[in-house]
Amino acid sequence: MPNIVDPIDRRILAALQRNGRMSNVELANEVGLSPSPCLRRVRILEESGIIERYVAVLDGAKVGVGLTVFARVWFKTQDAEITNQFAETVRKFPEVLECYLTTGECDAIMRIVTADLHAYWRFQSDYLMRIPSVQSVKTDVPMETIKRSHELPLG
Repeated sequence: MPNIVDPIDRRILAALQRNGRMSNVELANEVGLSPSPCLRRVRILEESGIIERYVAVLDGAKVGVGLTVFARVWFKTQDAEITNQFAETVRKFPEVLECYLTTGECDAIMRIVTADLHAYWRFQSDYLMRIPSVQSVKTDVPMETIKRSHELPLG
């Protein structure tokens, strides 16, 4: 059964994406509801899995992981066992914030954070390249962040 999200739910979700710590009273005022129906809607959104969780967004540079890199990965072969082995291994690495299996030139793309370029080099050589399914890794280092958002477009 598909989740039905009405315009009020969309306003609630948009507000919570901007500030997940706002009180229910603040949220209710922002979306034009009284607190009780607003809280009920938020609970339904949470229970249905539309709201997966609440997190704090950190400044990586201020906590010692200021370098972000994008690693493109090629597998030795492209079968289900190799893909599953890679996925299970990568899920264990806290440095890997995102990992996507892809079509096209490479087999996977990852967003990785480390303290600096040397720390990334160590991570790549000590961990990524030791995954048995990995044939090669090419790394792109961004020079400047133009946009970084965690808000889904709900328009």
